[in-house]
Amino acid sequence: MAWGKKVMRTQLAIVGGGPAGMMHGLLMARAGLDVVVVEKHGDFLRDFRGDTVHPSTLQVIHELGLLEDFLKRPHQKLREMSGVIGGVPVKLADFKNVRTQCRFIAMMPQWEFLDFLSAHARRYPNFRLLMEAEATDLIEEGGRVAGVIADTQQGRLELKADLVVGCDGRHSLVREKAGLPLIEFGVPIDVLWMKLSKSPTDSPTTLGRIAAGLIFVTLDRGDYWQCALVIAKGGAETFRAAGLEAFRQSIAKVAPTFADRVHELQDWGQIKLLTVKVNRLREWCRPGLLCIGDAAHAMSPIGGIGINLAIQDAVAAANILAPSFARGTPSLDDLKRVQRRREFPTRMTQNFQMAIQNNVMTRMLATKENPKPPLPVRLLNRFPRLRGLPARFIGLGIRPEHVQSPAAAEPRAAEAIAAE
Repeated sequence: MAWGKKVMRTQLAIVGGGPAGMMHGLLMARAGLDVVVVEKHGDFLRDFRGDTVHPSTLQVIHELGLLEDFLKRPHQKLREMSGVIGGVPVKLADFKNVRTQCRFIAMMPQWEFLDFLSAHARRYPNFRLLMEAEATDLIEEGGRVAGVIADTQQGRLELKADLVVGCDGRHSLVREKAGLPLIEFGVPIDVLWMKLSKSPTDSPTTLGRIAAGLIFVTLDRGDYWQCALVIAKGGAETFRAAGLEAFRQSIAKVAPTFADRVHELQDWGQIKLLTVKVNRLREWCRPGLLCIGDAAHAMSPIGGIGINLAIQDAVAAANILAPSFARGTPSLDDLKRVQRRREFPTRMTQNFQMAIQNNVMTRMLATKENPKPPLPVRLLNRFPRLRGLPARFIGLGIRPEHVQSPAAAEPRAAEAIAAE
């Protein structure tokens, strides 16, 4: 391998090939801009990432004319959400009356979703995706961010850009190097993720099960369940100290229908800890730099909203910045417009999540007896029409975005991509 220095020039450099980065790259390439996405991994195959594609995101895909192709990918449709609280079955949300093209959540592995976005982005000749390219620093010139430095398989890359967009997640290097101040909120929970096999008799709509001191969530992955045991913050070591058999019995206690499968958990390597964070930047931008998605605001896993909020950021940023590029280089005020557009829905969603964490989940984890469904849940269970309210909040969110950025570039045929 020959290590040297390479300099590349682009209009838009996107750091991070996750949902926000790939969607923003697709939209901006579609608008005719020269786009380079740098992604530190060599593929998208990573377990236990956000896999719930909500109606708001499906609407964006529909507006791009890509929905039919998207739905050919492996997925399951979740049309309603239910749970079990203290042994009592409850129905929580029904998407049938949500006013959007798709009235369901598509449960699709994130690697499939990212492969879909990258495949359509690469149809634009002005789009480049650099895998195994890890951003290590920012380039600054004249008081503004002027690009990014990345380590690649071919050596050190200096990627000069009119604008850098940080989409590199909750541990964002871009955010750190830019010195953007972060507001951290205390979070009382963590999550232990694992896989368990499916049975033909399993309910596809029962997402959450709550018993004395235990919360267990299951997400349909087609031929297996992606499972989450919600625990008190810092409680992972307590579970490990008690031993794997005690852990398996905890799952069997909260979800008796899984008692015949907990033996599939043979070692702690099968169980991954997600340290839950909720935070957001005070300022999402500097001259020449904008952060969106988890790089701007880490969300709680409650509701599976994070991936979809990141997509909304990407759409809003494209709507605002594509016309700005047509006039020249986006100004700092253009970048601040993106924050002003997306900060209110971010704040409101985080406030909702923190209220659930602090007032419901903490109490449920602390109780020694089987809880009773709280009044709001009992009302949802009794009156079906009320279930449209949580469905709309979860499915569409606050201030859903629509594609307004132009389609200025012509995509290539898929056959041309395959021939490369």
